[in-house]
Amino acid sequence: MAKVVQKETSSLNRKVIITPVCALNLAMTLAVFLFIVFGCSEEPSFDNTKSIEKRTEPLIKGTIVAVGDSLTAGLGLDESQAYPALLEKKLNSEGYPFNVINAGFSGETSSGTLSRIHWVLSTLKPDIIILETGANDGLRGIDPNLLRKNLDEIVSIIKANNIDIILAGMKMFPNLGPEYTPAFSKVYPDIAQKHEIPLIPFFLEGVAGQIQFNQRDRIHPNPEGTLRIVDHIYPYVLKSVKKHLNQ
Repeated sequence: MAKVVQKETSSLNRKVIITPVCALNLAMTLAVFLFIVFGCSEEPSFDNTKSIEKRTEPLIKGTIVAVGDSLTAGLGLDESQAYPALLEKKLNSEGYPFNVINAGFSGETSSGTLSRIHWVLSTLKPDIIILETGANDGLRGIDPNLLRKNLDEIVSIIKANNIDIILAGMKMFPNLGPEYTPAFSKVYPDIAQKHEIPLIPFFLEGVAGQIQFNQRDRIHPNPEGTLRIVDHIYPYVLKSVKKHLNQ
């Protein structure tokens, strides 16, 4: 009987010794299998995701520079509420991947715009310029003939650089006099006609004089006012954008 027990004990001992070895071999075999299946792929899955994202990013088709005074700069507003930012958002949402750069300078007259237009062209590299200037000329009672001369030079410089331009017209308050007000307003259509460029007849159409669309000074648009400006000028901008894309 003792021999039988010893034999069974030996058999049991052999099972205890062999089992870990089998488990180790199985683990090694599984590791090799996993390495072959997953370790030999050329790129991890997250890299593929990144490459897909890069391929789907829209390519910028052009740059619009909004040149102007405080009406363009967005005086009293957050930068994201100024009309250039809202215009870019609207263009992009409708499938026109254009950058719109805010080159507005509060308090600037047409003389100031003329003095920096070369810098704007050389530094910002615009494809299209929206030119909004002259309001401060009118508020200061500057001779409309000087405004005419400055706009004429500004537009000539821009056109000489083969850049499309949209001229934003401006009007003055009637209380500036029966001679000054119409003389001022006439400058913009005359310049547009002379240079054969698109004219927005009145940049502040539907906003000027409307208390609900202006800040407390009743001159500078509030966020709702800038939205109305964008809706108003958008058809003119879109026409120039499509022209640029078809060139």
